[in-house]
Amino acid sequence: MTKLVRAAVLTNYLEVAQYLGLNSQALLADVGLSKALLQTPEHRIPIDASVRLLENSACASDCQFFGLSMAESRQLSDFGVVSLLLTHQRTLRDALQVLVHYRHLMNDSLAIFIEEAGKMVIIREEVVTESPMPCRQANELAIGVMFRLCAALLGKHWHPYSVNFTHQPPDNLQLHRRLFGCKLEFGSEFNGIVCPDADLDVANPHADPEMARYAQRYLDSLQSIDGPSILFEVRKAIYLLLPMGRATIEQIAQTQGMNVRTLQRRLKEDDCTFNDLINEVRRDLVLRYMENPNYSLGQVADMLGYSMASSFTRWFIAQFGMPPASWRSAQKTHTLKSDS
Repeated sequence: MTKLVRAAVLTNYLEVAQYLGLNSQALLADVGLSKALLQTPEHRIPIDASVRLLENSACASDCQFFGLSMAESRQLSDFGVVSLLLTHQRTLRDALQVLVHYRHLMNDSLAIFIEEAGKMVIIREEVVTESPMPCRQANELAIGVMFRLCAALLGKHWHPYSVNFTHQPPDNLQLHRRLFGCKLEFGSEFNGIVCPDADLDVANPHADPEMARYAQRYLDSLQSIDGPSILFEVRKAIYLLLPMGRATIEQIAQTQGMNVRTLQRRLKEDDCTFNDLINEVRRDLVLRYMENPNYSLGQVADMLGYSMASSFTRWFIAQFGMPPASWRSAQKTHTLKSDS
């Protein structure tokens, strides 16, 4: 079944495309979308089509920060029916948990994981597509929107340490510096935001518990109608936890609120196993990591859950027909020829 997201994820796409002089109608048609589909935020559109649209638009406009340009003007109301519940949460920590719980009502492709690290919190985000494809623009859009959400809820109390991206920096960082106003880390091991844990517990003076209960009851009624796919939810969890060395079946089952045997049974019902999903995600992630010159082969192996480099090499050869060092060398040669 094709995974869908609300058309609201492309809110203000047409405006940004027009500003950059793009033929938005042609770009939309290339991925099977239309302007009419974007006019109603609650319309559902294919995840892969929306991600390809952003990448194609960035390429056509030669704008390396196309996705972030869309994030710059996003408002809390763009979260749709979830906005009311977010507005009335007691703290940012509570609001983030709302996002995690109801994310499929907004963007079924978005994986979010809140990691406590001493006095810091890492808000990890990853846009997960059905088929492997570049997600730079979609990831920057998602992180930009998350950043603006935190700023909207906390105001002057929002003091992030850094914003992190797994991809390399654009040639021009002006927009990134203006929007984020904090340390930027490119070529990082994760996509997301690092902030003080104290920020997450600042009281929201606008919170109204009664309004929050009303909004939650309404959202829960939508949950039962439009529940998430267990296969896709597990795949998203693996995307986030694999680089942390925590993508065990026990950990993944916990993220889904079930025990291991229940998870295995649910996956079996869809003719799938946990190992199938682990391998699928590894294939997606390894290409991203291998294309990043900042990552040594040892780091790549570690982020894919291999403690022994030899085990990683055997797996890579089985998947791609050559050792990882040979693959990286071939890619470098191909890039040099393309640039010459």
